[in-house]
Amino acid sequence: MTLSASYEHCRLLNARHGRSYYLATLLLPAWKRRHVHALYGFARYADEIVDAFGVTGDREKALDALATRLRDALDGEPVDDPVLPAFTHTVRSFGVAHGDIEAFLRSMRADLTVTRYQTYDDLLEYMEGSAAVIGTMMLPVLEAMPGALGAAREPARQLGLAFQLTNFLRDVAEDLERGRVYLPLDDLDKFGVTVADLSAERAAPAVRELIAFEAARAEEHYRRALDGVAMLVPSSRPCIRAAHELYGGILTEIKAAGYDVLAGRARVPYRRRLAIFARHLTAASLAARAERRVPDVTPL
Repeated sequence: MTLSASYEHCRLLNARHGRSYYLATLLLPAWKRRHVHALYGFARYADEIVDAFGVTGDREKALDALATRLRDALDGEPVDDPVLPAFTHTVRSFGVAHGDIEAFLRSMRADLTVTRYQTYDDLLEYMEGSAAVIGTMMLPVLEAMPGALGAAREPARQLGLAFQLTNFLRDVAEDLERGRVYLPLDDLDKFGVTVADLSAERAAPAVRELIAFEAARAEEHYRRALDGVAMLVPSSRPCIRAAHELYGGILTEIKAAGYDVLAGRARVPYRRRLAIFARHLTAASLAARAERRVPDVTPL
């Protein structure tokens, strides 16, 4: 697959599976957009291997094969893969930390055998690889303001954690069908909820209280992520503000449904998504135009 075709494949993965985030990426300058899609495409690609039907051994072999192709691609070897040409090109172009990639793959591998997390700290350890490092991998592409790169890492981590926890709350029923529970067992015990309660068609009052408790945690991650927006260059800020609102909107929908995440999948209405996009479009256009402007040079 050519490099251009690989980038296009990643874009389509983002458009198909991450519609809210994809909408936010359209606020980025075109040159940044494809690199963000490449990072998303790799994460989605690995996630699909983990969630694929079949025995654990087959999925483990598929992850091993992906890791081998990744090493080869990072070493400059040609690989037969739809995502890795774009992903490794982005990694090399922006100096994405290999340690972040390794941490992500460790969390994907954990999904093959770990189906429960006892405490929130245990879950955070998993989310460090599955979500926080996605934020830090995105950071070189989004670009921090001069001198702000170190400070911007923590808000980037927090935004990844916020997005991941939002997904867990939205997808409780779907994850349970795969045999996984991403709500800490200690929290279930605290509210008197059993795993069997999570398979009901409607959430019992105790389940709703549990979801409200976890949603408050997600809101705190969103709050801690907000400071990082101003640390980014202006052309990246509208995208991240929109993504923050779009994913935060899922929590709003969960709250509006009385925290009953079992009756149906919470979605931000299409019109509201478009309104969020439109609200940030002018700022995105102005920032992108300023980024392209050539400074005046007075001839000697």
